[in-house]
Amino acid sequence: MPEPRAPSPVSLRIAIIGHGKMGKAVEQVAKARGHAISATISREQTGTFTRDALAGADVAVEFTVPEAAVPNALACVRAGVPVVVGTTGWNSQLSQLEHAVAQAKGAVLWAPNFSIGVQIFAQLVERLARLAPEQRGFATHLVEIHHAAKKDAPSGTAALLARVYADWGGGTLPTTSVRVGNVPGRHELLVDAPYEQLRLIHDARDRRVFADGAVTAAEWLARGGRHGVFTLRDVLADDGGVSQ
Repeated sequence: MPEPRAPSPVSLRIAIIGHGKMGKAVEQVAKARGHAISATISREQTGTFTRDALAGADVAVEFTVPEAAVPNALACVRAGVPVVVGTTGWNSQLSQLEHAVAQAKGAVLWAPNFSIGVQIFAQLVERLARLAPEQRGFATHLVEIHHAAKKDAPSGTAALLARVYADWGGGTLPTTSVRVGNVPGRHELLVDAPYEQLRLIHDARDRRVFADGAVTAAEWLARGGRHGVFTLRDVLADDGGVSQ
C-alpha cells in the first residue's frame, strides 16, 4: 500500500468535510504528515456550516457527493477558509463557483483525480492524440472501472482524459463506465488495430493515493495570498512536478 509523504515542515489545522471513506483517508494521511484536524463536518451539514464550525481551520478538504460539492465550497469561501474539493460530478456548476470565488476573493482548488500517476497518464493521452491513431487504422476506447457506490459515470478522470484527447486533435473518445464491487479506480485506454493492440492502464490500488494528493494540494493552497480557482496542475507546476 502507498505510504504518505514525509511530514510537512508547517503544521496546518485542516477541516474535513465529509467523513466517509475518503474523508477518513485524508484524516489518516494529514495526521501522518503532522497536521491537526480542526473539525469534521458531516454530509447533513452540507452548505449550512459557518466559520465557527470550521474551528479555526487554515484549509478545508471536501469529499462528499456531487450535489453537495458546490454548496460546501461556497460555505468555505463565505467563511474565508480556502478549500480543496475532491468530489467529482459537479463540473456543470464550475462557472458559478468561479464567479463566487472571484467576488469573495476566496481560494478553491479542485481536481477530478489527485493521483500524480493520473497526471502522467493524461500527458500520455495527449501525446497519443497528437499521433492521430484513427488515421493510421486504429480505434480508441476508454474503459473506466470504479466501486459500486461511485455516483458519477463517466468518472471525472475519464471526462478529463476524453477532454485532453479531443483538445489535442484525437476527436471523440468513446468511454465505457463499469461500477462493481470495491474497485478504487482503473482507467484503461485501448488502441486497437486489426493485427495489434496497445493498452495504457492506470490502477489506483488504495484510496490513500487520492488522500495524499489532496493533502499536498491543501498544503499548497494554505500558503498565504492565494485567490482564485486552481487545479492540481497549478500545484505540480509550482513544485516543479508533472504538468499538462
